[in-house]
Amino acid sequence: MARIIGLDLGSKTCGVAISDATRLVSRALCTIRFEQDDYDDCFDQLLELFEKEQVNELVLGLPKHMNGSIGERAQLSMDFASELEKEGYKVTLWDERLTTVSAQRLLIQGDVSRKKRKKVIDQMAAVQILQSFLDKQNGGI
Repeated sequence: MARIIGLDLGSKTCGVAISDATRLVSRALCTIRFEQDDYDDCFDQLLELFEKEQVNELVLGLPKHMNGSIGERAQLSMDFASELEKEGYKVTLWDERLTTVSAQRLLIQGDVSRKKRKKVIDQMAAVQILQSFLDKQNGGI
């Protein structure tokens, strides 16, 4: 079974997580960094990563407002997903509300310093996005 990539797309970074071959567990992979709102650069870096990791399916966080409505950031993620689909990737948009907050709490509980948290927070949010998708696919394990 092919692995799946999870993405937490921000305005300057994109956290990346990857599943194991059995699609049961996600782990942090890397953080893609790019100039603010330079999504073309982010897109190109991601395409290289997908090829290197030999994945064709991904889960992209959809940052809905707390009331469930779609704002500017969510629309950007939807447009990004459409572009990835044009490249032949299967993309699932996944509600990412509170994943960064939850990731932050986990890192604080793990006594990770503020400086180190800043470096890995996007990856941890991507792990949570992908893990919740995997759990749903596997019947809520």
